[in-house]
Amino acid sequence: MSGQAELSKLSLNQITTENWSLSEAIDGCERNEVPWISIWRHKLAEYGVKETAAHLKQSGIKVSSLCRGGMFPAATQEERDKRIEDNKRAIEEAAEINTDTLVLVCGPSPDKDLVQARKHVQEGIEAIIPYAEQHGVKLGIEPLHPMYAADRSVINTLGQANSLVQYYNSKQVGVVVDVFHVWWDPQLAQEIEAAKGSILGFHVSDWKVPMLDMFKGRAMMGDGVIDLNGMRTQVEAAGYHGPIEVEIINQEIWDRPGDEVLQQMKERYTKHV
Repeated sequence: MSGQAELSKLSLNQITTENWSLSEAIDGCERNEVPWISIWRHKLAEYGVKETAAHLKQSGIKVSSLCRGGMFPAATQEERDKRIEDNKRAIEEAAEINTDTLVLVCGPSPDKDLVQARKHVQEGIEAIIPYAEQHGVKLGIEPLHPMYAADRSVINTLGQANSLVQYYNSKQVGVVVDVFHVWWDPQLAQEIEAAKGSILGFHVSDWKVPMLDMFKGRAMMGDGVIDLNGMRTQVEAAGYHGPIEVEIINQEIWDRPGDEVLQQMKERYTKHV
């Protein structure tokens, strides 16, 4: 086993403290000495982009990413065009809060045609690359576990995400490696290596057995079966040395006091990542 991850890279993905407002999350990071935060757009809309940017500047907390863009497939061209415009707004927001990474959760199929839905994803990303370049924002394609193919994303393996990156051949597009979504993949080591130079984010949580809730089933690091330290070592070998986001969607964790969660998060990150 290699050494543990540095606390200077630790980022709170704010879905981990879903009951906190964005203002509370920034203050919580400052109070608990968590140097980075990943911001969700619904929280950003509640607080305001300008207010968020000012609060971040005052606190010294840095933004690892904005979540989320994507959701490209839709039944009509009109709706697909609306989604492209929404992604452009997300790019603008990312630039305004001083993060260079917009995470793309690519979206499910509107019907049973997965091949067509994946084509919509490809076309949607292609349409926003020039806008992302103008604003200095990179687009991180995050593959989601296959169990989410029906309702969240038709991009389900790191191999699929890598293929899209290779197709665009643009420095604006890369991949986000989330351990919860990709740990099971027999081709994972090869695909992390294939993503060398294009990894834009690394997210950690754990996979606890049994999983009682598909959506809110993520566990605190160390409570499950994922080799977090081993995967972190692999992404670093592939050139990623940026922030490491703790992204845990779990009602039990949401119901706990945020400061308590952040303290446990730091302890488990130090021990297991």
